[in-house]
Amino acid sequence: MLRAQAVTLDSGLSLSYAAHGAESGPTVVMLPGPTDSWRSYAPVLDRLPHWIRAIAVSQRGHGDSDKPGTGYGVHDFAGDAVEFLNALSIDRAVLVGHSGSCLVARNVALRHPERVAGLVLEASPTHLRTDAARQFLNSVVLNLVDPIDADFAKSFLADTSSTHVAPQLIDILTAETLKVPARVWHEMFSGLLDHDDTRELSGIVAPTVLIWGNGDALVSRQMQHMLVDVIPHAELIVYAGAGHTPRWEDTRRFSDDITEFITRVHATHTSAPLGADSERST
Repeated sequence: MLRAQAVTLDSGLSLSYAAHGAESGPTVVMLPGPTDSWRSYAPVLDRLPHWIRAIAVSQRGHGDSDKPGTGYGVHDFAGDAVEFLNALSIDRAVLVGHSGSCLVARNVALRHPERVAGLVLEASPTHLRTDAARQFLNSVVLNLVDPIDADFAKSFLADTSSTHVAPQLIDILTAETLKVPARVWHEMFSGLLDHDDTRELSGIVAPTVLIWGNGDALVSRQMQHMLVDVIPHAELIVYAGAGHTPRWEDTRRFSDDITEFITRVHATHTSAPLGADSERST
């Protein structure tokens, strides 16, 4: 059974996380997307084999982690991720990101390549500097006040997924979303919309797999192909019919895909590149 733990970083920030598997095994660290906590990866953690050291962490401002008054830009989250690795004595790890947190995982891979064994980018945008995202920020996010409305939080989760997601899971994740203060929503989404690393992505050296559902209404297939084109050693896996969060809709497949990727990365020590410009789907 998963158990919430906490670790204090060198900065003094306390982050909540859950871990599964042998500490001696290859490590995967999962960074939930905006407003999600480590619990959004609980079904995945439960399915991963024990030989993998799997960790999901609630980033600052999220879940039961500390919520400082400021510091919610991509670089802040990325800095915490590196300090988190240090605090748990993890030399290198496969980093998993979802949606906006893919920008965080990419930032760590670009700034600290020696710490990243591989990248799994689920529903990854190229960037969020779009008219639609700006409209969402201005008309919705910046108008949020505490306490966040529970109906809004639930619709925010449900509207970005498909009807295949279990209602019980939506209820659990809604409760976690309500732990994120309005000020964190404001600064975090503003920071995501201001961040654009697309000109740097050719510098990623870690093997990378993109996981995307072709029912995703927020992140397009075109974005996925652009990322595969620019990130060396990247491949795309398409989940037919899945929405913005494939791991909630087909947890077994997502867990199997991560396991297969970690197996390859661990076996080759990242020296053998994945097939660039490839795509798999079912």
